[in-house]
Amino acid sequence: MKFGALQRRVKRCEQVMAVRIGETQDNWGVLSQVWRQGWSPLRIVLVGLAGGFIAGKLEVPGKVNGARWLQMVGSVSSLFASAQAAFATVVAAQAAETADDAADQADEATEQPAPAAARPAARPAAQPAPSGDTELRGPRPAEAATEMSER
Repeated sequence: MKFGALQRRVKRCEQVMAVRIGETQDNWGVLSQVWRQGWSPLRIVLVGLAGGFIAGKLEVPGKVNGARWLQMVGSVSSLFASAQAAFATVVAAQAAETADDAADQADEATEQPAPAAARPAARPAAQPAPSGDTELRGPRPAEAATEMSER
């Protein structure tokens, strides 16, 4: 296979991967929102009562007692919490990378001089000039990561 063909194939796979990552993030956001909305106080109490009843019925002398049941529940909840934190870290890293790429593209665009026909007309005196270069560059990586992690 030729090198150019391999490059095109890799680029196509990267594009597919980027689309799939976006879909996964969207689906994860919907799942977490539905999950949080689904846990009403009544449901939490009912699950606790059902769990206690099952733990009481399964209590075989020496095999599964209340302390082991609580230990298992604590371990499972820790597993879910660490998985959620890991996913949030991945999302924040991707947001920071996207923000870096956007900032680099904006820097490149501002460094290239625009042709005379493409230059914008002078601003009227009534409109104030934008302060700073935040409109051109977008958020800094830390701001983008914070915004993504707050979702």
